[in-house]
Amino acid sequence: MITIALAQYDFLVGDIRGNLCKTQGLIAQARNAEADLVLFPEMTLTGYPPEDLLLRPGFLQAVRHAVHELTASVKGIDVVIGHPWEEQGQRYNAVSWIRNGRLAGRYFKQLLPNYAVFDERRYFVPGSETLVLELKGTRIAVLICEDTWESQPAFLAKNLGAELLLVPNASPYREDKLARRKEMFADRHEDTGLAMVYCNLVGGQDELVFDGRSMLMDRQGNCSEPGPLCEESLLLADFHPGTGSLEARNWPTAPDDPVEEIYRVLVCGLRDYIRKNGFSDVVFGLSGGIDSALTLAIAVDALGADRVHTIMMPSRHTSGLSLDLAQEQAVMLGADHRCISIEPAYEEFLQLLEPSFAGRAPDLSEENLQARIRGDIVMALSNKFGWLPLATSNKSELAVGYCTIYGDMCGGFGPLLDCLKTRVYDLARYRNSVSAAIPEAVIERAPSAELAPGQSDQDSLPPYAVLDQVLKRYVELDWSIDRIVEDGFEEAMVRRIAAQVLLSEYKRRQAPPGVRITHRAFGRDRRYPITSGWRDS
Repeated sequence: MITIALAQYDFLVGDIRGNLCKTQGLIAQARNAEADLVLFPEMTLTGYPPEDLLLRPGFLQAVRHAVHELTASVKGIDVVIGHPWEEQGQRYNAVSWIRNGRLAGRYFKQLLPNYAVFDERRYFVPGSETLVLELKGTRIAVLICEDTWESQPAFLAKNLGAELLLVPNASPYREDKLARRKEMFADRHEDTGLAMVYCNLVGGQDELVFDGRSMLMDRQGNCSEPGPLCEESLLLADFHPGTGSLEARNWPTAPDDPVEEIYRVLVCGLRDYIRKNGFSDVVFGLSGGIDSALTLAIAVDALGADRVHTIMMPSRHTSGLSLDLAQEQAVMLGADHRCISIEPAYEEFLQLLEPSFAGRAPDLSEENLQARIRGDIVMALSNKFGWLPLATSNKSELAVGYCTIYGDMCGGFGPLLDCLKTRVYDLARYRNSVSAAIPEAVIERAPSAELAPGQSDQDSLPPYAVLDQVLKRYVELDWSIDRIVEDGFEEAMVRRIAAQVLLSEYKRRQAPPGVRITHRAFGRDRRYPITSGWRDS
């Protein structure tokens, strides 16, 4: 029997020394647990993705020193660990297999992803050699993440006598990712019949969240339940070479409710962005609407109520219900809450602009002034106390530009930026099923920006249930207008939405980063030019 420890842990991008110390502690834990081998994620020593840090003078030299130091320190257990490596003027995404103070073998990733959020060909060249080593009489191969998504690397390993595949990963979350991984496992088993140990990175890194959920597949093709979601864990598994069985030792389980899964990913992404960037607290406007209400629930779950600060900033158009609901939720969750009226500032701005606006009817200019004054107040508190300002916009609003640049888009991070409005409601209802966090009246009321008398979102937009279905097809699935219309949507509406999406690109470029949960988030995934003569026909 071979006991393998999977180090499903979070490693901070760029913190080579800190990551080295963390790995040494985990190696000691795995050795104390009598593991024969400890498997770390892809690019452990640098974190993933290090992006253009790989181009900095001295960065790869620091990695080289860390690998040598780690190698010299390993005793009594095999270590398989990911890191970048430079050799003969070429950079590789590498894994080192370390045994008793020496390098037993090194593997270079063969398939370099260059789609969606990945651009590894910018930094690395592909490897071509297979690594198979023997441990306790069993031949074991190493593949890295993308190498398992096609047949050839696993075939090569099997042809060299491999009985087990070790797969370090830095695989970021998206809503259907677990199902896709299971499909990949089934494909590789059909190809090779080999058992597989899949260890994934965990933790938030800018827009990305690495969800963990490491898995096992035995020689019969049976997959284990995934390991914990977004939680650091040292997971033990036993491989029996004779039977090919691969058994998890009491792994904590991940949720199987897709809405709970997304909620926990959002919490993780926000928590880690704050922690890793040296912030302690967050601040944002609490309007009595659904988006800021969900943001408050996520922030409190991520940080604790004592580190969350909310501001109600009423104007002449703010309803009494909004004031009451914001206060009710802040009390419900125990967050610091204050009310700062923007009316004096708004009145002053109107007077300042009156000569320039003379002869012009009130329009969006006056509405957006209110949002921008609110943004200034949030930023002032951020500057004074060092709190991270959160933007509360959702994906539906960003898609069609139903948001104010330098106003409600103002912030350092946006937890909901990849959540369509209908998903915001689903997440709010899920959170209330756990414990009371959002007043029911917030969920039930019609959404409104409250920047004009009697205003409703549906004055300017189709119902969100319809809008989001069009956006899912147009933005996330890249369907043509004709195909969307053929699917039952009114043509003039679809064309209007498509035009709004294209025209709002300049706003989205100035939006803060936010947690990616779909396969087609704005920013890393969907990259459109601002200046363009193209209009979908």
